[in-house]
Amino acid sequence: MPFAPAPAAPRVLVVDDHRKIREPLATYLRRHTFEVRTAEDAAGMWQLLKTQAFDVVVLDVLLPDGDGFELCNQLHRRGNVPVILLTARDTAADRVRGLDLGADDYITKPFEPRELVARINSVLRRQGRHTRPAAASRSARAYRFGGWHFSVIGATLCRDGSPAIQLSTAESRLLQVFLAHPNTLLPRERLIDLTAAADSDVSDRAIDRQVSRLRRKLAQGDEALDLLRTIWGAGYLLAAEVSECAP
Repeated sequence: MPFAPAPAAPRVLVVDDHRKIREPLATYLRRHTFEVRTAEDAAGMWQLLKTQAFDVVVLDVLLPDGDGFELCNQLHRRGNVPVILLTARDTAADRVRGLDLGADDYITKPFEPRELVARINSVLRRQGRHTRPAAASRSARAYRFGGWHFSVIGATLCRDGSPAIQLSTAESRLLQVFLAHPNTLLPRERLIDLTAAADSDVSDRAIDRQVSRLRRKLAQGDEALDLLRTIWGAGYLLAAEVSECAP
């Protein structure tokens, strides 16, 4: 069955001259489904911007070859690129200056990486982009797919002639994501972003375990029906036509 690729991940450029900040932060953001590039100075930033477009630039105020405030102003004037400033100076004057020069947000070091994720998502929403679509339509309370009936409220799977199967909270949340994206390839990183709570840190291995448990429960109805498929090296997809229905 043909399937569609997952929506393109938002592109983030992290500019910071401290490798011990820059690289772990980039890794964390990638775990939350962003496509990330890094630069250690202003020269590297401009080089990347010549060839690539970014949805957000996370910019350190103190760089060896440029003032972050002035760079923010240049970015704002040249292409209105959204900028989140990173700084160790937490003063009202600095915050006001940064915002006046076109910064979209301002975060003070040290900070929790998940706070930056929230700030990036907020900027993307204001720009008309969203990285965490709802796992299911707000109006949907139940679905039919592959011979199954799934109740969102009860977190139960039912099919004719078989007893209801109770899903865990994690399994229910994961299934809702697949039902909201039928026949769509979802990489592990995308599934982490769509299923994890904002303050949790879900691993690839945890997602694999949840998919495995959900697959076993879906196989109880028809051992030959391969609904939840693994696309090796790419991710997972739900191979089924999905419709909303009455609870």
